[in-house]
Order: sequence, then C-alpha cells, then structure tokens
Amino acid sequence: MKIAIVKLSALGDIVHAMAALQFIKAALPEVHIDWLVEQGFAGVLADNPDIRQVLSVNLKALKTDKTLLFRELAKLRQYREHHYDLVIDAQGLIKSAIVARILSAQCAGFDRHSIREKWAASFYNKTVACPYDANTIDRNVKVLTQPLGISVSHQQILDKQPFLFFKPADSVLDDYFQVDKHNVMLVIGSTWPSRNYPIELYLKLILGLQAHCLICWGSEQEQQNAQWLAERSDARVLPRLSLNDLKAAIARADLLIGNDTGPTHMAWGMNRPSITLFGPTPVSRVYQTEINKVLKSPSVVNPFKLDKNDFSIAKIPPQHVIELAQGLLAGTPGV
Repeated sequence: MKIAIVKLSALGDIVHAMAALQFIKAALPEVHIDWLVEQGFAGVLADNPDIRQVLSVNLKALKTDKTLLFRELAKLRQYREHHYDLVIDAQGLIKSAIVARILSAQCAGFDRHSIREKWAASFYNKTVACPYDANTIDRNVKVLTQPLGISVSHQQILDKQPFLFFKPADSVLDDYFQVDKHNVMLVIGSTWPSRNYPIELYLKLILGLQAHCLICWGSEQEQQNAQWLAERSDARVLPRLSLNDLKAAIARADLLIGNDTGPTHMAWGMNRPSITLFGPTPVSRVYQTEINKVLKSPSVVNPFKLDKNDFSIAKIPPQHVIELAQGLLAGTPGV
C-alpha cells in the first residue's frame, strides 16, 4: 500500500503530525509513506526511517510570483504518477485539500465541523471527526491513522519513541556546548510578537539559571535580540542553524526553553526536556510529560479566535521558569 501525507507547514505542526508515523508503521509495516511539504520545512522530515520519500513544493512562492503556478502544478502531476492508494490531508486547508486531490482521487481529511476552512472537506471521500479545540497532537494522529483503520491511545503517544533524526552537524556545535555545566537552549522568537517572552525577562531567566545558556535564532530581529542578551550575560549566540543542525543541537541540550514555536515542539518530538511558554495560544497544542512542561500566562484563550494582541506572556514570572527549569535539570520535574 502506498500513501501520501500532505502537511505543508508550519514547523511545529509538521512535528505534531510526525508523531503518527511510528504507529502507522507498527500496524502496517509494509506500507510506503511519502510526505508532501513546503520545501523550507523538508529538513525536519529528513532521515526519518518511516518515510520513503519527502516530496517538496514551493507554494509559498506563489504569493509573490504567480507565474510559478505552472511549475508547481507540474511537480504535483509528477508526484501523482506514484499512484497512491490513499492521500491524507492533515492540514485541513482548501490549498492543502486541492493538493491532496491532485495527487489522488482517494483522499482523506477532517470533516467540515473539524476545520476552519470548511470547504476543504468537500475534496475528501473519507472524513475524520475531531473537535477543532481538541489537543493538536491528538488531532494530527487521529486524522492520519483513522482512515487506515488504526487507533492510537493517549498512553501510546505519551510512550512514543523519538522521531526526529539527523546527520552529524555541519556547524561546529562542539565549540558552543560545555561538558561541565548544564546546557540550556533558549528559543526567543516565534511568528507573532505576542507569543514572544520579552527579552528583558529572558535576561532575568539567564541570570538566574546558573547554567550555560545558548540562544538560537531564525531571523535578523531574533539575532539582534540574541546579541542583546549575550552582551548582558554569559549566554552565547548560536550560529544560524539548518534544520538538521537544529535537531543536532536540541539532541545535545539538557533543556530547551522557548515560546510556543517549532523548535520547542521539536524537543518533545526528540524526547528532550523542555519548557514551553504560552501567552495567546492554548496549551492544548502540546503534550505535557515528566520532562516536557508548560507555563501559561493568566489570559483565557479562545482556540477558535486567537488574539494576536494578547501580550500576557509577559506576566509569567521568570522565577517560575527558573524553578521549573532547576527541577527538570535536577531530574525532579515537579508539577
């Protein structure tokens, strides 16, 4: 059996969906799984032994250059020649549903009551019902496994094996990680300003941790913020990391602390200790475990209508983060 998964973006969402792969292969070991993704995120899927092929598109480029449409359609027609028995759209957008339907007439995805872009469901001939406000990881696992007749329990996801793989890093990470102190990676950026813990509070966190802090970044502004922190502390700014090297760095970190964004979710996918700081987004985006913890601001979040002007993440006291981090680093995570 040959299936294709359509999950185009974003980084954290792809990680959440990847959790389903090991359960699909355990139940159907002979199945061939391809994954269609935006080319900028292909690296997070690379080297996963449960994926036969990572197929990339660059649909984001169409926003600025519509003439590329025919090039991307040609790619999809080429991928359609793989003759998939089933294509599962785990994104739930009209764009991703059209992509899935181009790949095969045999399509599955969320039903119209389970997604924001309800018309997407009209492209599927198999649908999965799962409340839109349910846990994000549960939703991704369910939409990818139920059409295949597979049921995955909450406990199975808690007991998952790490599923992000990497090659030796190209960047010289040895120069950044210490052997005589705990190494704590900080993820200081995200897609919305309101999801970012203020850098002044990150500074208090760095000064209070008594650990070797490494700051990763993904944009020019994040790099500037990282330099600002490094100038006022003994934290070090990591070089720009490819997705492969980011996985390698997370694997070496004793703890990752960051906003609700891709690298923080990658730590969960690699079974590495993490603390995710939430402001305007719901904690139902993650699984909390003995080593993966969250701290949420006091604001109430409506998962059906997120408030990008909710800057309440600044109300999370740095001391609360420090105490939770110290417990995780000591192997006593607490509550």
